[in-house]
Formats: sequence, C-alpha cells, structure tokens
Amino acid sequence: MSERLVLHFDGGSRGNPGPGYGTFVLLWRGGEVRRQRAEFRSLMTNNEAEYEALIAGLQAALDWLQNRGVDPREVAIEVRGDSQLVMCQLAGTWMAREPRMAALRDRARALLCRFGSYVLRQVPRGQSVKLLGH
Repeated sequence: MSERLVLHFDGGSRGNPGPGYGTFVLLWRGGEVRRQRAEFRSLMTNNEAEYEALIAGLQAALDWLQNRGVDPREVAIEVRGDSQLVMCQLAGTWMAREPRMAALRDRARALLCRFGSYVLRQVPRGQSVKLLGH
C-alpha cells in the first residue's frame, strides 16, 4: 500500500442531547483536499454526533478516491479523532451497549473495511479544535 489518506473528524451537540454538528477534513499527500461541516438531525448526543461526522468523512473519502480513479483497497486511511468512546468502540476495546451506538459503530466499521487498511489514532482535544475549529 503506497498511498495514505488522513481523515480528522470531530462532532458535538448543543445541549447533549441537542442539535448535532460535525466537521471533517481529508488530507492527501500532505495537503488538504476536502473540508466539510454538517448539521445533523435535531436531537442527538455528543457521541452520536462524533460518529455521524466520522461516517460522513469516511463516505466522502471513498467518494473522493473513486472520483479520481483510485481503488480504496490500495489506500491506507489514518482516522484521527479526539473521542475516546468512538475510537475504543471502533477498536473493540470498549463495548457498545446502547443499540444506537452499536449501529453507528457498525456503519463506521463497514466503511473502514472498504480501505486497504486503517489505523485509528486518538488525538488530544486541542488538536481537533486547532484543525477543525470546535
């Protein structure tokens, strides 16, 4: 695998639960290729918003690669986020007992499996704030 794509994501809700939002950025060959902020359905928790931002970023990464004729199976993706819950549930070190969280985890895992390989990297909160603005 010679190519690596970096996805950095963050999400939150105003009120927890409340209106959710999320942002992601895609980095390819050292440069930013896409940045997107989204507003999600009206009531969700911070953790649900984190997952929704991750899922949106993974889908955008797959679309971006395919639009450029790059097979995602030939790309390693590095996923960066500050949510310990999301990263630990994705890695399987924490269980997702809440059905809504398990469904989001499973959606994210299904997208991750479309890449050649992936690495999950939990980053300090300040890094997300600096890069994504929240």
